[in-house]
Amino acid sequence: MNRGIFISFEGGEGAGKSTQMALLERHLRSTGESAVALREPGGTEIGEEIRKILKGNSYGSPPTAEVELLLFLASRAQLVRERILPALRAGHIVLCDRYGDSTVAYQCGGRGLGEEDVELLHKFANGGAEPDLTVLLDISPEEGFRRIRSRRNGLADRMEKEPMEFFRRVRASYGRIAAKNPGRVRLVDASLPENAVHDEICSAVTDYVAASRTAINRSSSGEASESVPHADRAGR
Repeated sequence: MNRGIFISFEGGEGAGKSTQMALLERHLRSTGESAVALREPGGTEIGEEIRKILKGNSYGSPPTAEVELLLFLASRAQLVRERILPALRAGHIVLCDRYGDSTVAYQCGGRGLGEEDVELLHKFANGGAEPDLTVLLDISPEEGFRRIRSRRNGLADRMEKEPMEFFRRVRASYGRIAAKNPGRVRLVDASLPENAVHDEICSAVTDYVAASRTAINRSSSGEASESVPHADRAGR
């Protein structure tokens, strides 16, 4: 039986993560792959309730940076154990709209929390589940918010109300993550036309899945094989 593959989608506001993930899910299903699409925060009953708190504007005092971090991690801990690890054990390709890199980019890069402490808490929350491949959709905050404004009537959630400098710091943090993890992170220019972005993502994912399946088959048959980055994971 095939082992599962974990693919995360990352990027700033308006980068098109949800759209591109849905297009990839459709493509994978058309090729006979079993894909499970999830989102953060959310993806479970508990997670969706946490999402309402994090995205909502109804609180007189917004959550502090520390509370915000812990709420994101609580949602992740539930998602990992309830949805992600069972799906990976069943051999599915798991697609997740945001994961640990968002925590580093937003809570460390954006909010200024200590990266070492945040990464330690993330490891506690994620149960050993780390993405095999990350699609990082890169776009300037200015262009991202131009897109958001063009498809909404001025409605913004709590996070989207942060000043532009906050999102510039988030983008810079994502850039550092990509540079630090070249084997895992595939940087994609999200300012390109939607079809061009989709084609690049499909190519990267198809190549990774093929290499992963080949490595697994060789391992099962006892042949020597080249390693695939992030092929080993808790629960796999």
